[in-house]
Amino acid sequence: MNIYNFNQKLNREHTSSVKWGLTKQIFGTDDVLPMWVADMDFSPPKEVKDALQERVDHGIYGYTFSPPSTTEAIQLWLNKRHAWKINHSWVLYSTGVVPSISIAIEAFTAPGDKVMLQSPVYTPFFEMIEKNNRQLVNTPLKLIDNRYEIDFTVFEDHLKDGVKLFLLCNPHNPSGRVWTKEELTRIGKLCHQYNCLILSDEIHSDLILKNKHIPIASLDETFKDITVTCIAPSKTFNLAGLQASAVIVPNKELRKAFKDVQERQGFFSLSAFGIIGTEAAYRSGEQWLEELLAYLRENVHTVKEYIDIHLPGISVMEPEGSYLIWLNCRELHLSDEELKDRLLKRGKLALEPGTKYGPGGEGFVRMNVACPKEVVLEGLERLKKAFQ
Repeated sequence: MNIYNFNQKLNREHTSSVKWGLTKQIFGTDDVLPMWVADMDFSPPKEVKDALQERVDHGIYGYTFSPPSTTEAIQLWLNKRHAWKINHSWVLYSTGVVPSISIAIEAFTAPGDKVMLQSPVYTPFFEMIEKNNRQLVNTPLKLIDNRYEIDFTVFEDHLKDGVKLFLLCNPHNPSGRVWTKEELTRIGKLCHQYNCLILSDEIHSDLILKNKHIPIASLDETFKDITVTCIAPSKTFNLAGLQASAVIVPNKELRKAFKDVQERQGFFSLSAFGIIGTEAAYRSGEQWLEELLAYLRENVHTVKEYIDIHLPGISVMEPEGSYLIWLNCRELHLSDEELKDRLLKRGKLALEPGTKYGPGGEGFVRMNVACPKEVVLEGLERLKKAFQ
């Protein structure tokens, strides 16, 4: 029996919501249905809201520190959900995964050093490399039968050429690929062989719709020693506004280097609400998450079935993880500008353009289906209107 109601439509106006409040600024119009940025239109677990409310009711919001109980909650969660036993001392905190990526680039590389990614991929990967004055090295993913694969020949060639840090996205955003044990093992062995560190963004790791998420650092002692793993309750429980994430750094020297940069920036702890929300989510959110995953699977199925019937020119890359659907529109034979124009002017629908994710994203759009089914169906009708 389900406890949580994901069909409930919540009004997010006047909440400073990026997704709902910035459509005019980003898309040039507010007369669109926003299904773009990666947050959910679902209320988080009641246990989280209750814990936050209790903290609000206390009435004093002074300086905070991240208590051992929060780290313990993370340890228990990772062990139960991903069979990864971590040491208490490995856990650091950050306001988010993107700041952590920037800190890692500064801590582990020097200006001009090569930092590698695999496009199409999460936009801030590009931005953090370039804004930190590092040399961006791209190893594009191969699209084979509407599924992404890693080109390990090119991957190794770049490592031979002196890449210092590799940014891994697992599960992959925007496609939802969950990298397999074999793929991760090959990545880890090559990075270890060529003395390349790994920053693994695993923010979507709890949102697994099929297959199994494996933290790359959990696979081998040598991988653990070269890997920094970023996680957060933000995507899993829709808590991005609390600005809280964790960074798992088993290697003592890397951990010190990371902390040194944080201290130079003046970071010391999460906010009072970030601490409370993180701990409550990881301790009490599992039932909510299981019901969420079942709901997301139904939404993904709805999208695939609808598009297969009504829009045969679009191919759905069914996500193995996350609530994001990568739609291949290349068979429509429209330019990216035409895709955008049709979506906004005909369909009144705001989706993420594939070009935002770098080379290989051309001809794609990304749809966020973490919303009530009624909204998903409305979005699909708008998609049909745009391209029919």
